[in-house]
Amino acid sequence: MEKKAVRVAYGEALCKLGEKNEKVVVLDADLAAATMTNAFKKQFPQRHYDCGIAEADMVDIAAGMSTMGLIPFCSTFAVFAGRCYDQIRNGVCYPHFNVKFGFSHAGITLGEDGGSHQAIEDIALMRVLPGMTVFVPSDANECYQCVEAAARIEGPVFIRTARLPSPVYDPLPFEVGKGNVLKDGKDAVLFTCGILKEHAIEAVDILSGQGLDVALVSFHTIKPFDDLLARQYAAKCKHVFTLEEHSVIGGLGDTVASAVIGQGVETFHKIGIQDVFGQSGKPADLLKEYGLTGPQIAENIKNHL
Repeated sequence: MEKKAVRVAYGEALCKLGEKNEKVVVLDADLAAATMTNAFKKQFPQRHYDCGIAEADMVDIAAGMSTMGLIPFCSTFAVFAGRCYDQIRNGVCYPHFNVKFGFSHAGITLGEDGGSHQAIEDIALMRVLPGMTVFVPSDANECYQCVEAAARIEGPVFIRTARLPSPVYDPLPFEVGKGNVLKDGKDAVLFTCGILKEHAIEAVDILSGQGLDVALVSFHTIKPFDDLLARQYAAKCKHVFTLEEHSVIGGLGDTVASAVIGQGVETFHKIGIQDVFGQSGKPADLLKEYGLTGPQIAENIKNHL
């Protein structure tokens, strides 16, 4: 199966968007070669702005641009959202300006750069901001869809992208705020987002071989969230599991928990980063260290049923 990093798809999507919409501009914080906005810079040099290692300035510049009718996409590493959080909150979200944030290298699969650079709290930070739309694409095709949707939304949007190449799946129907059922099931349901989709599919396949019929539902939009779909499967399966490459505090798990409370759930378990920081290592080794490989996920679910 073809593999492509979601960050690469983000850069490609911006170029396609730039061809169709001359209002699209891209800002970066000295990381264009890593966030993959260098392709946009090459194609549209007059519409790309390198703000240097000054993320707060980048966000304020983008806020100003949005008031002039432009559609700015700010790009940097997801972990650096903390450097400019005040500007995102008060400079963009409070006045509800039309600024987009394509933040890359999220989660522990960033790898050897270690815990100081592995964002495990970015979804929590962004979903709590009033008016912010939060996308977590699971593959390249979903990233293309998220970027296109972000440009159509009037208001702030956060797109979480990853460094590690991941499988590219056939495109699924895309609607902001709606999830996709990848597999129906009755014994339990696994909700996931982002590039752990690959490992979720493997886990569900393993459990199927062991006689457990586990449903799998993927969410590209964390906010607004598909509460209805989550409630439907929670009420049907009774045993609910969430899987994310993010802290189990404040991310997909808590989003699902808020949606399914009162649905008669018998088991609710969040699989992700368990209130610890990441560490340096190969992405595959880190996934194993934090229990996020297919066999480990399957074993975790089986142990809680």
